[in-house]
Amino acid sequence: MASLTVVLLLVVLATAVATGARHWRVPAPSLLVLAGLLAGLLPWVPDVRVAPDVIAVVVLPPLLYASAEELSARELRPVWRPVTVLALGLVLASAAAVALVASVVTPLPPAMAFVLGAVLASTDPVAVTALGRRLSLPPRMQVIVQGESLFNDATSLVLFKVAVAGAVAASAVSVPGAVGEFLLLGGGGAVIGGAVGALVTLIRRRTRDVTLETVIALVTPYAAYVVAEDLHTSGVTAVVVAAVVLGSTGHRLTGPRVRIQLHAVYGTVVFLLESVVFAIIGLQLPLMVKELAASEGSWPLWVLGCAGTVLAVRLLWIFPLSALTQYRRRGRAPAGQAGRMSWRVPAVLSWAGTRGVMPLAAALSIPLTTHAGLPLPYRPLVLVLTTGVVVVTLVVQGFTLSPVVRRSGVALDPGHTAREEARIRRTLTAAALAELDQMVEVDAAPRAAADQVRSGLRARYERAAAAADDAAGGSGARDAHEDDVRALRRALTAAETAELHRMYEDGRVGGATMRRIQHTLDLERASLDER
Repeated sequence: MASLTVVLLLVVLATAVATGARHWRVPAPSLLVLAGLLAGLLPWVPDVRVAPDVIAVVVLPPLLYASAEELSARELRPVWRPVTVLALGLVLASAAAVALVASVVTPLPPAMAFVLGAVLASTDPVAVTALGRRLSLPPRMQVIVQGESLFNDATSLVLFKVAVAGAVAASAVSVPGAVGEFLLLGGGGAVIGGAVGALVTLIRRRTRDVTLETVIALVTPYAAYVVAEDLHTSGVTAVVVAAVVLGSTGHRLTGPRVRIQLHAVYGTVVFLLESVVFAIIGLQLPLMVKELAASEGSWPLWVLGCAGTVLAVRLLWIFPLSALTQYRRRGRAPAGQAGRMSWRVPAVLSWAGTRGVMPLAAALSIPLTTHAGLPLPYRPLVLVLTTGVVVVTLVVQGFTLSPVVRRSGVALDPGHTAREEARIRRTLTAAALAELDQMVEVDAAPRAAADQVRSGLRARYERAAAAADDAAGGSGARDAHEDDVRALRRALTAAETAELHRMYEDGRVGGATMRRIQHTLDLERASLDER
């Protein structure tokens, strides 16, 4: 009962802090970590020990799924080269650099230093997505940052397993063996994730019950993760691939009512899990420090050294890569239009590489003993250094990322979203008017109802064209022809939805904007169905 009370109080604390973060417009993950850290320092707060399986199996799958579902194969295709370079090369470079620094400045032996490097090598998709929601990054940059954080886990997971095997068994691992394990983990996880996504697509196409579809959507990430892990592949990669598959086709699988309910349910689940897990990260640090040896009292300096190494390697990797890319573009540009090299994009990409839930879950899963049955040396120190680096990156980079984005000038101006939505609404309204004219021509709509709906559509079109900040649709009047009006508006809403999907698939509208407008259309359709 005491453990249950602690869990409930933690949920209340995390929810209150996250709500305050939204009200004060500060990064929720950063504020939650600080709140958890301060709570963990209070003497009367009981110790909260989290089993590795709780984070890895219960918390991670839905958060990864929610992050990856925001991307689609169409959005990832244009940026696969930079995402691949970051997800492979940067992870290897970060792991090697952290391992080298840790073996020099800390008492960790080379094997455990390599374990620490592998744990801290990759950025965290949960933290990156949670921080990125507040920023108005250009769509391509947002996809690169989010795609890197989602797909670099297979690389870091292979490094982690290789490093742990070397530390536990004190045996060398060959390069061919590491490559084979990478293909098994990453490739196998991708295959299983694609299969789960395809199977769920078939099931959801044949399901019309709102509650059942909601349950299927909630179970999907757990199914992908558990199946992949049981087959000794990467559960993280399986969840990400399944989410990308379903994110590319999900708008065609369900109706408005289902999408509205899924939006509400998943929003609640993600809010609660993110709130609790970031608070747990802060709570864990004081508890882990108590388990350190007396000779390891310099751990704060070691944490700063590892965090600085992670950031320095990222800067040294991204800036030259960005300069090379810009140089090639200048070479292809016409004479006089090449422009100057820009530091803005690499600065934002470098500062967005926070660590979070994934490193903590990996560190907690380090075995307690060696193959000989002896306690694994320096395991508590690796846990403290990992959690400390996570806290530092979430707090320092989390609170300063927004100013960096503003100073760089790469953020979209506040009116950009309103103008884009207004432009799309004009296109959708024009499609609805065209559909209405065709229905009138073939006598598929009563004249009186058609005139009333046309008046409302034209008013909405004029408002969208007149002001980009007032893109909301007009409301048709209700009179004696209410049934005919509702039927017409349902048909025209379907036409607008179809046009929106065509614009998305043709690349004329981004995924985030498409989802916002789709949600508005779904609400309109649901209100018509209920009336």
